[in-house]
Amino acid sequence: MARLKWGVLGTSNFARNKMIPALQQSQHVEVFAIASRSLPRAEAVAAQFGIAKAYGTYRELLADKDIDVVYNPLPNHLHVPWSIRALESRKHVLCEKPIGLSAAEAQQLLEASQRHQGLKVMEAFMYRMHPQWERTKQIIDDGGVGELRTLHSFFSYFNADGGNIRNQPDAGGGGLMDIGCYNISLSRYLFQSEPTRVLGLVQYDPRFNTDRLVSAILDFGKGTATFTCSTQLVLHQRVNILGTTGRVEIEIPFNAPPDKPSRLWHQRGNETEEVQLEICNQYTIQADRFSLAILNDEPVPTPLTDAVNNMKVIEAVFESGKRNACVRLGN
Repeated sequence: MARLKWGVLGTSNFARNKMIPALQQSQHVEVFAIASRSLPRAEAVAAQFGIAKAYGTYRELLADKDIDVVYNPLPNHLHVPWSIRALESRKHVLCEKPIGLSAAEAQQLLEASQRHQGLKVMEAFMYRMHPQWERTKQIIDDGGVGELRTLHSFFSYFNADGGNIRNQPDAGGGGLMDIGCYNISLSRYLFQSEPTRVLGLVQYDPRFNTDRLVSAILDFGKGTATFTCSTQLVLHQRVNILGTTGRVEIEIPFNAPPDKPSRLWHQRGNETEEVQLEICNQYTIQADRFSLAILNDEPVPTPLTDAVNNMKVIEAVFESGKRNACVRLGN
């Protein structure tokens, strides 16, 4: 199998506990280098995972001509700047979600990618590549719920640590950017269109000034999507998708476990079928598909235009919450 050499920016808990192990299971990835602002830290993680090279700055990793792909799991405010620098260093980029702090910033990355023809850039919405979502999308496309009318999604966890990056507004912290972006993304993915207007309610933590509870309605014309996300509620996630004749419910829609089967339920009329999906790691699938897009010079699974549009909806929800009014999108 052809393999690409990947470099990882940062030694975050997520990179160490989730992404690097998943990358090392990929058929098309060699985790070749890792960088940290601390060389000893980078060297320790490199030793832990058997990574060939360790760097004490991100710029040194980008300067390594042997690296083909850069994975960017840095805090949100560093997504666009370091992804653009990676492109300028002739690297393909897989960047964590949300793609940036604003639609305008996301647009800057899109324009940078257009200036560097031949290089691939993708936002890391790994959930779309899990078989449970591909099965769900197929059920809907095949008429298994009738006409799609509405969906509700919920995503929450509890984190009241002021030192955590997710509770720091200048770094792009808060629930909507961290997890609500999934709720918005899946709504756009299933309706295959953009909402025409949104109504959002946003509650801010008085200590951190980050959004800790967000509920919103997205109007797609032919149907609606409602969601709630929170950084200060009990850990939970669920999706319910309803049409005129059927329904799909996904048990663990976003953080599907890599070590046990995933489940969804497909209701048609009065009958409900439980569907079990094979054990898989959605991060590994994402790495393989992104790598294959590079190796075969094909479009990436999720284009950057999708990332820009997702940011536009995030911004509209925030604006609606501040204005206490419905916000229209588009022309």
